[in-house]
Amino acid sequence: MTCDPPSGAEKFIRGDLRAFAPYEPIVPLGVLSERSGVPAERLVKLDGNENPYGCSPRVRRALADYPFYHIYPDPLHTELQEPLEKYVGVGRKHIVAGSGSDELIDLVLRAFLEPGDKVINCVPTFGMYSFTTAVCGGKTVTVPRDDAYQLNIGAVKSAIDGRTKVIFIASPNNPTGNVTQQPAVLELVDTGVIVVVDEAYYEFSGQTFAPLVPEYPNLIVLRSFSKWAGLGGLRAGYGIFPAEIAELIRRIKIPYNVNIAAMIAMRESLADIDYLRANVKAIVAERARLSTMLKEQGVLTPLPSAANFILCGVARGDAREIKQELEKKGIFIRHFDTPLLRNMLRISVGKPEHTDALIEALAMWEGG
Repeated sequence: MTCDPPSGAEKFIRGDLRAFAPYEPIVPLGVLSERSGVPAERLVKLDGNENPYGCSPRVRRALADYPFYHIYPDPLHTELQEPLEKYVGVGRKHIVAGSGSDELIDLVLRAFLEPGDKVINCVPTFGMYSFTTAVCGGKTVTVPRDDAYQLNIGAVKSAIDGRTKVIFIASPNNPTGNVTQQPAVLELVDTGVIVVVDEAYYEFSGQTFAPLVPEYPNLIVLRSFSKWAGLGGLRAGYGIFPAEIAELIRRIKIPYNVNIAAMIAMRESLADIDYLRANVKAIVAERARLSTMLKEQGVLTPLPSAANFILCGVARGDAREIKQELEKKGIFIRHFDTPLLRNMLRISVGKPEHTDALIEALAMWEGG
């Protein structure tokens, strides 16, 4: 059986994109409300690793008061240079702001990939690495993590060949929550391949590779304001690059890649560090409380986490059924059913009342 050749504009589409599957993002708040029949303000949304405390009050005030939204933003993000330099502890020549770390993932791959070049992806991990690799014409080489979800360094090194350009490492890793230790990362840096450490959840772990970037020409660190600063809806992130790569990224990015609202929010967040760190501290404390309560209840088996979420196995019941039943009560969590995440659930850390509602709803599975 043969298929008819594409006609019209379709014949100009890249062949590898004709059947390309879109990335599956989390469902918007309004859709969740309609699906569950629960008003949006009463939803317990624990599926997106969002910050339940929201942004700094300074951000809200500054956005409301800004008078020049009709003017294009600064393409060089000048007002962010000093506060980011101070926060990161690395010189501004190494730092580039982006429209979320997702944009920076795309820019890194566009900078280094020729068609058919390879990117090593250590699964299970964040889906944007393989997605963006495909969009950029690259080939994803999948290397499974071990039973504890740590990197299999030997397998990663064995997967490297002459077409390998980039290795992605999320630390803490999403969705497993574990960090990768410095010796493992530096062993991969020593291969000469570009190593990108995604630190979207850095503030919840306290472990960073950012100070090492100026020492290595092939080490990149990406960070986000979505999680710790509550700016997920504004798309605000930045990368720490070797100086030469930072300059390249500045040259190839679109001129106004970070909108003025995101820049204002980043600036004001960095001016309100104590407030935001207090929220991070509250989330870390609630992470411990949630883990303890889940262990005591026995329905789910929580894994250790250094992020703002907890990955759980299911001790009683079926993960998909649990997710569906929780949705009826207006409680939303993330379900996984891939070979390395069979029958597992990821729960974002919310406020204490969100934990209490979740535990109460899970009680229907107590006793097996």
